[in-house]
Amino acid sequence: MPILRLWFDVETELRQDFRLTRRVMHSLQRLLQRDQDHGWGNELEVLIYTYWLAHGLSYRVVARVFNVPKVTVHCIIHRVAQNIWDNLRRAIDFPQTVDLPAVAQEFVNISGTPAFHNVVGAIDGSHIRIKPLQRHRLDYLNYKGFYSVNMQAICDSNGRFLDIFVGYPGSVHDTRIMKNSSFYTTRRYPPTGYILLGYGGYPCLETPICLITPFKEPVHGEVQQRFNYYQSRGRSIIERAFGMMKTRWRSTLFRALEVKPTFAPQVIASCAFLHNVCMDNGDTLVPDEDILMDDAQPPRGHMAYNETSGNDTRNRLAALVSDNFQAP
Repeated sequence: MPILRLWFDVETELRQDFRLTRRVMHSLQRLLQRDQDHGWGNELEVLIYTYWLAHGLSYRVVARVFNVPKVTVHCIIHRVAQNIWDNLRRAIDFPQTVDLPAVAQEFVNISGTPAFHNVVGAIDGSHIRIKPLQRHRLDYLNYKGFYSVNMQAICDSNGRFLDIFVGYPGSVHDTRIMKNSSFYTTRRYPPTGYILLGYGGYPCLETPICLITPFKEPVHGEVQQRFNYYQSRGRSIIERAFGMMKTRWRSTLFRALEVKPTFAPQVIASCAFLHNVCMDNGDTLVPDEDILMDDAQPPRGHMAYNETSGNDTRNRLAALVSDNFQAP
């Protein structure tokens, strides 16, 4: 069949049909390799899954393309998604302690200020459109007015995902999602002495994790204004990471996912997994501008009993930013 001839012709590029280079495809197949207990090989399963993601097609259409039964396509897609879900940490994980200074230096570079010499990540949430079940539709209606599942992510200075937390309905605020995610509840990241950057919908925290957000508008004076500018430069990499992921899988993620809400988190997580595998193999792309546009969620809530404000740390950082500022 024509689509499989593309795979077996080693000189043919795969990105147009699978949104991945041949090198990435080989890497993905190695990551997901396992003992097979059915008639389909690992290669075919990965090809079917990535083709489905790349085009956002129904199981019936994919079955015709690969000349296999529809029920087989359904089983393969669910099996590969589960396999990726079970192996997320093979591609998505926090850096080792020894690597943190290098990560922080890259945030200095992208933000443009040495004041951010201990920033090791940026955090945000992104809404992925779904078609909810009728009885739960209000749970999934987000503040932008469409139905979604939220994907929270932390990324490094290159836009590589370090941690993801997927599955909360779109009506849930980003702050609540963060406070229920494992990196926050276990205080796993960032380590003591390091900082995450987040947008203004999150609280500014010193503990249990150090999360620094911009000063609220309207700002008071040039020091706060200057800090917000550089904080935004450093933080924007997480928006770019989401943009790269959504651009690659635009056919699936830019319209409502036509899968059950219980399966949607696995599909979304697999897109993040594949994003990292692509980056690890030099397959990067420029995010579409329309995907980069995203409205910030309004702040909500007060400090919890186990939290302390990061305002003092933010004030010190703002002073450092201004001390290191050089007017053009």
